[in-house]
Order: sequence, then C-alpha cells, then structure tokens
Amino acid sequence: MGPTPENSSSRPSEPGGPGPLVEPRTLDAEDLARWIEARQVAAELVRLPMHTPTVELAAQAVGTDPERIVKSLLFLVEGRPVVVVACGVGRVDQRAIASWFGVGRKRVRLASPAEVLAATGYPIGALPPFGHRQPLPTLIDRLALAHPEVYAGGGSIDTLVRLNPAEIQRLTGAAVADLVQPRGGNDAPGSQG
Repeated sequence: MGPTPENSSSRPSEPGGPGPLVEPRTLDAEDLARWIEARQVAAELVRLPMHTPTVELAAQAVGTDPERIVKSLLFLVEGRPVVVVACGVGRVDQRAIASWFGVGRKRVRLASPAEVLAATGYPIGALPPFGHRQPLPTLIDRLALAHPEVYAGGGSIDTLVRLNPAEIQRLTGAAVADLVQPRGGNDAPGSQG
C-alpha cells in the first residue's frame, strides 16, 4: 500500500450527513521517498533542475537513451484502473491490454488526468510505477525488463527514480506482456507514448 495521504482540504457535510467530506492531498516525490525507504527498495530518487514530463526530456536530463526511460500510464479496463509500465517513446497498444484482459479494445481507455490523480495520488507526468494510494494491477512491457537500470517517474515533474526494472516487477507483482507497438506500426486510437 502507498503512503497514507494527509488531508489538505475539507468541505462541511450536509446537515445530518456522515461528517465532513475530505479530499486527500496530492502525493509527491517526498511521499515516494518515504515509501521507498519504508520498503528498503533498491532505488534512488534523482532530483533535476528541470521538469521532465516526457520521455525525451527525461532522457536528456539524465543523459541516457530514451529506451532506458520507463513511463507509467494509467488505463481503465472496464472502468478499473491498471498501471502499464513501458519503456521509450513507443506507443502502448491498447489492443494488447484488451487482449491480456480478454475484453474488447473499446473497453480499454487511457485515464484522464483527474482519474490518474484519484486512483494513484500522483499527477500525470510524474507518475511512479509504484507507491500509489492503493496497490493497483500492473502490466510491464517485456522490453522494459531488458535493461539493467532504468529511470521512471519519481513523483514530481522534476524527479525521476533510478532502479533495476526487476524491482518494479517485484514491488508491483506486474505481469509481463508485449505492450508496445513496433516502431512504424499504426497507432491504435487513443494510444499514448
């Protein structure tokens, strides 16, 4: 389970209601650092002097190949959140996700920024592969596991986490699948890279 979010705001409830409605605060790199430390994860947070919301910018910031940057994306499969971890600039194929879960492609869609925040606690562009508000089913692309070390979202748009991708699989219980379209392939509608 991810870090326990602290409450940042509340609204009064309706008279006679169950009490104040509390909105949890957004998680950040400090929350991820605590999560990593509490679980003694072999990972290092790398703080950068720039924002790294894309694979290309992240690769430039740490001086590595884009294939060593892993992105964590949240998809909804029949309305249920699923984290997909893939490396590089290739597009995640929603048909592959649908096939994995045995549903039609139209039953899989990329989550909106608000849905990502609600399900994980982290904003898009900073989403780590683990340490979310709640454990989430995770798929990891086979190619991501081919590297001895990768960089992933570090909880803030100016932070990455450096680790062996096998740690991502171990911590999340991720299933391994072929999820990234080959370069030059036709993009599935709604896919994101």
